[in-house]
Amino acid sequence: MNPDRTGAQWWRRTWLRWAVGLLVVVAVVVRVGVGPVREGLAAVDARSAILATVIGLLTTLGAALRWQLVARGVGLVLPLGAAVAGCYRSQFLNTVLPGGVLGDVHRGVRHGTEVAAMGPAVRAVAWERSAGQVVQVVISVAVVLIAGPLSAGTAPWLGAALWIGAAVALLLASVFVLAALLSRWSPGGRVAGFISTMRIELRHGVLSRHALPGVVASSALVVAGCAATFWIAARATGVVAPGATLLPLALVVLMAMAVPLNVAGWGPREGVAAWAFAAAGLGAAQGVATSVAYGVLVFVAALPGAAVLLADRLRPAVRSGHG
Repeated sequence: MNPDRTGAQWWRRTWLRWAVGLLVVVAVVVRVGVGPVREGLAAVDARSAILATVIGLLTTLGAALRWQLVARGVGLVLPLGAAVAGCYRSQFLNTVLPGGVLGDVHRGVRHGTEVAAMGPAVRAVAWERSAGQVVQVVISVAVVLIAGPLSAGTAPWLGAALWIGAAVALLLASVFVLAALLSRWSPGGRVAGFISTMRIELRHGVLSRHALPGVVASSALVVAGCAATFWIAARATGVVAPGATLLPLALVVLMAMAVPLNVAGWGPREGVAAWAFAAAGLGAAQGVATSVAYGVLVFVAALPGAAVLLADRLRPAVRSGHG
């Protein structure tokens, strides 16, 4: 296989995904105007930013614990401090780079370089992210099933949540199929060996009695933190809907963020938020404003990752200065 051709194809697909995300943003702005965007940006104040940062610390800790559990399950060394720093680093990169997943790719590659086990390290990140998405889908569907009958505004969201959950599941399956194909292209790759490796890593890294409870609990913490941040954004932009309406909407919008057709997180989130809030009777403009405020709060909460990246750049200089 020609590496240059493969790289060119990857960039074409990447730019296509980014273009789709931009088109979604443009379509939303054309539909609701720039007013909701300005409203969402202006709604973020010091209080909401501090709350989002504190919640972000908790969700980052949850993601780091999940990563550590999975990595240890597949036989990799990953101290909790390094996991927290890696998660902050990847979150910041995800909020400033197109696609929303490049930070996680960087996290897996960096860990693989540190432990001299690139394949297992990258797969460990894929496993823990996939496990988190599965838990998020299960929680979201369960919440919609419970909250739907309690609020007339959330009843239409049952079918929407199920469809989005199915789309996320299909996306994850596609990722693993792609990984299998890439495994066949690697030197000495064997489909049977890949399937065996995946089965072993799934059993020990995610489904073992030592890992599974922690993976589920940490994933639930991450989902709760993201939903709480969305709630803060909604209240900041003036949404007064009850929790039985707002929580299912938040979870549906958060599931849409798993679709890698975005530009630094922007795109499908705003489109689904506009559609979701409009169908719930809250107005598309209110959904866009809330989504924009949420995006700003997520960026603020991820700023410690910028400090981690800066420390990474300065550390070699400090070492050379002492040398």
